[in-house]
Amino acid sequence: MEAKNSLPLQERFEHKRTLHKARELLILLLLLSLLSYRLAFLRLRGPVWSIAFLCESWFTFIWLLNINAKWSPVTYKTFPNRLKNRLEELPPVDMFVTTADATLEPPIVTVNTVLSLLAVDYPAEKLACYVSDDGCSSLTFFALVEGAKFAKLWVPFCKKYNFQVRAPFVHLAMEPESSNKDYLKDWKTMKDEYEKLDRKIEIASKQSVRCELNGEIVDFSTYQRNDHPSIVKVILENRRGSSDGIPSLIYVTREKRLKYPHHYKAGAMNVLARVSAVMTNAPFMLNVDCDMFANNAEVIIHAMCLFLGLDDEVQSGYVQCPQHFYGALKDDPFGNQLVIMQQDMDLEGYKAPCMVEQDKELQRKFGYSSEMLESVSRTISGEPEKNASCGGLSEAVEAAVRVADCSYESNTSWGEEMGWIYGSTTEDVLTGLRIQSMGWKSVYLTPDRSAFLGNAPQGGPASLKQLKRWATGLLEVLIGKGSPLIAVATKRLMVGEASMIISVTLFAIYNIHTLTEYFACGLSMRTWWNNMRMQRITSASAWLLGLLSVVLKLMGLSETVFEVTRKDQSSSEDETDEDPGRFTFDDSSMFVPGTALVIVHGMGLLVGLLGLQRPGGGGGNGPGLGEFVCSFWVLLSFLPFVKGFFRKGKYGIPWHTIGKAAALGSLFLILCGWKS
Repeated sequence: MEAKNSLPLQERFEHKRTLHKARELLILLLLLSLLSYRLAFLRLRGPVWSIAFLCESWFTFIWLLNINAKWSPVTYKTFPNRLKNRLEELPPVDMFVTTADATLEPPIVTVNTVLSLLAVDYPAEKLACYVSDDGCSSLTFFALVEGAKFAKLWVPFCKKYNFQVRAPFVHLAMEPESSNKDYLKDWKTMKDEYEKLDRKIEIASKQSVRCELNGEIVDFSTYQRNDHPSIVKVILENRRGSSDGIPSLIYVTREKRLKYPHHYKAGAMNVLARVSAVMTNAPFMLNVDCDMFANNAEVIIHAMCLFLGLDDEVQSGYVQCPQHFYGALKDDPFGNQLVIMQQDMDLEGYKAPCMVEQDKELQRKFGYSSEMLESVSRTISGEPEKNASCGGLSEAVEAAVRVADCSYESNTSWGEEMGWIYGSTTEDVLTGLRIQSMGWKSVYLTPDRSAFLGNAPQGGPASLKQLKRWATGLLEVLIGKGSPLIAVATKRLMVGEASMIISVTLFAIYNIHTLTEYFACGLSMRTWWNNMRMQRITSASAWLLGLLSVVLKLMGLSETVFEVTRKDQSSSEDETDEDPGRFTFDDSSMFVPGTALVIVHGMGLLVGLLGLQRPGGGGGNGPGLGEFVCSFWVLLSFLPFVKGFFRKGKYGIPWHTIGKAAALGSLFLILCGWKS
């Protein structure tokens, strides 16, 4: 047993993608070349040319961000069975489901998502599911109450036969493959009961709904969509020793008043965070949209393998899953399935940071609720949290209603320092960046079986509406005060190649500045490039040897020697050079440093692209995008030397120069501590 407990909960795998990286660098080079070409003739062309330059500049910027984010992808393989063997007591998890419009988001869809979460492979007494209904819909509430009745049949059925897809509308739509008579009988019963549930919700959608819950009639008919009080109702309450083994289910609709901003989904998520804090206060949260049902029954166990299996788990901020879809149209005609670029967060888990603060500071950040402050203090001190198995959720409803008030956040840090961050329609991205800028880390969870499946918008208008929201939100993040570019410089955000941001900025500004100087003098871009190239060549050859000469003179080891420069006078009669612009070489030691640079950077690119480098010290992953770009730029600047390796005569580098350069490069690598 002890040997089993020592096995890792997860393994990390790096993906080399040699050809992919080479293509990305080539595209980046072509984009930069195109921008240089546009800039060279910008004054001579009309406004169309300027517009093209701006569009291509933006595309280049986006391309650079993309390759920076995807340059060194890694995946994690998790081992849920090892976690089950190692931990008798898994940590509690509060599950959040959000819906906002019963017309655009049919309640039966929300019910299926909730049922899939209630039936996941995790101790039921450790789970509580909170549903945020931001539309304050009586139909949604009715559907959840009826869905809870069905859950008492559905959850035991899922646990008994242990299948993976636990959203009823998916599992019951497939013909049973098992020949087990008991399963077939139970499956038929479940299908009949689900169809009854579906019909009930369909009928209720066509009439005014009043619902009975625990002997109480809940009537939404007097509420207005944008002006109503908070409602918190415990639909299901898990009690220790209960035979049904179903997690708690709590319905939440926050108070809305016209004079108070509600901050859309981010505001709803913050209300859920506060409500859960005063009711169950689990140390982990799982967040899904109303249409993202759990497709992998062990999804929470997989996430826990990453939270609890990392060496620096104290700094692990959240786990996220790619957004996958069911029933997707062939060939993705609306481009909204995100098969290549999957960035939305479907699952988030937050570990509360260790904080030591005074009561007044806690009240300023978290609000005036004594129950909220007690919950925060318990978390800070490391005391056992409340959980859904302890009962008594009904007693906490009054406190939950108070923290769901629309005025609760006034003069607090909610939406700025605490919870989901306001200011963008893509609150998940903004909040994730906020967490990472605080120094925490995130991990991408990609189990063999997709963790969640959602419903991709169908049709052009719906697809474009969603993509517009994402585009708007991402641009809000980029230019807002929570911008990752600002966070890199002012906070602790690491975006793969953080130090490259400053280098790239300096590189771009310097080259644009020098290029405009050449244009101002009436010179061509080719002239500028030749001069820039020769500056680098002379710096690594003539200036280097000149520096060594001066140092040796100051040390009294050598005297400066005046070297007369050869002056050739060409004439039409004795002109033998077919291309006088071609670079020529001789046996001078002047060419050794430049040749050594080409060898070192050329080998560095080759080794890096082939994935042969050893991992960097301190847990690093070797060279990154910045190193690759710089090495490529060096080779481009020393292109005459690169060509000299393959040419003959005076246009080729002598073999003894190459030998000296190889020895110098080897010495450099040894001094840098690079061991083969």
